[in-house]
Amino acid sequence: MTLAASLHLDNFLDMLWLADNLSANTLAAYRRDLTRLEQLLLPYGHNLDTADMPALEQVMLQLIEHDKPSTRARRLSAARRFYHYLCQQKLRDDDPTVHLQAPRLGLRLPGALSEDHVEALLQAPDVDSTLGLRDRALIETLYATGLRVSELVGLTLPQLHLGEGYVRIVGKGNKERLVPLGEVAEDWLRRYLAESRPLILGTARSEDLFVSNRKQAMTRQMAWHLIVKYGRQAGIPPLSPHTLRHAFATHLVNHGADLRVVQLLLGHASLSTTQIYTHVARERLKALHAAHHPRG
Repeated sequence: MTLAASLHLDNFLDMLWLADNLSANTLAAYRRDLTRLEQLLLPYGHNLDTADMPALEQVMLQLIEHDKPSTRARRLSAARRFYHYLCQQKLRDDDPTVHLQAPRLGLRLPGALSEDHVEALLQAPDVDSTLGLRDRALIETLYATGLRVSELVGLTLPQLHLGEGYVRIVGKGNKERLVPLGEVAEDWLRRYLAESRPLILGTARSEDLFVSNRKQAMTRQMAWHLIVKYGRQAGIPPLSPHTLRHAFATHLVNHGADLRVVQLLLGHASLSTTQIYTHVARERLKALHAAHHPRG
């Protein structure tokens, strides 16, 4: 990447951070997507900041062989924001993405995780061990609240209000929401805080809720690894921390929760994002009807 292109990219990311208050993870994703486009543009004689529409069209066609439609759509979205920024800053006279078509995306239904699967996952950690008790509290909290894994590992003790039964979350866009914990998750958290966390920390001090043997907050990667490990141990289909977020929302809708309540709990900015769970519930109802109705 040329010095000019690198400078434009850095300034663009700074703008996103200041204007949209995006997280470090989101900014890193923008950088990866745009850097990937830069790499693919070089054989066509262009840098990221000088690309024209024909070169970008060729790159998007090339990505069909390697990327899923959702990934291509995300990369194109990042490019559109970048070139819009360049035009705003009078660094370009034209936006080469104006006439590029985003790939069609079908309705993406979240992977189904049944309530029995969730129960098996919750039972997987050995709660008689120090780390197993921590992991049980972590998975219980994740399923009880539907938090993003980044929100979960970022929890601190001041955000936890066990007496009132909720956690205070600062999510995407620095938006705050209060999420109920439920009695079961509360009980496991109390036990973890009393029996396990002090042993993990020893003489160290930390305000992070879920801590590792390194005496600091667990990372997203570590939480991901633990959930995958316990999923395999419980014989559950491949899952991720986000699968539990989907399960949280799906099970709420299946049991009659109002969609706007689910939207608030998940921290979705738009109800349209949450509406996917109505399709999940509808598919579940169809399956139950087909399995149990005499005319199914």
